[in-house]
Amino acid sequence: MYISINNKKAGVMMQWNELFNADQEPTERQITEFISSPLWHDLANHLIQTYQVKPKSVYSGCSMGDDYWKGWNIKFKKSGKALCTVYPKEGYFVAMVSFSAKELDEADLLVQICDEYTKNKYQQAKSSKLGKSISFEVTNEDILQDIKELAALRARSTKKNKLQSV
Repeated sequence: MYISINNKKAGVMMQWNELFNADQEPTERQITEFISSPLWHDLANHLIQTYQVKPKSVYSGCSMGDDYWKGWNIKFKKSGKALCTVYPKEGYFVAMVSFSAKELDEADLLVQICDEYTKNKYQQAKSSKLGKSISFEVTNEDILQDIKELAALRARSTKKNKLQSV
């Protein structure tokens, strides 16, 4: 059954988690229609082709931030490690990149050559003994390029871990 993304409640566009509940996984087409940004296609294609990963839809019941994180998200994992997780939003998407404590030194250096927005989001994110998770609203090419670079760092560290365990 196809659900139009233009469903409205009292003249207001429905939120992602209202359109697709836990029992109703969205199709690739529905995700693309809701995000409605060529940046989404660019990121997904880049991650799939560069790292031979398959996007996996996962439902999150997280109610933090007035349900901002609730609903279906798309994980791009390599060797069990998330390169990034995408949260669909109307007209754009949020990309979350998480770094382990071991990756933070390299991430600190990489972010210095990133867009000002990316740099600020990274610096504002709190670190823990486990590392740091940062969410970026991907609304332009510069931020998209930064996400690709941050995901590449995650992919390189996955490769290093594999080599160290051999």
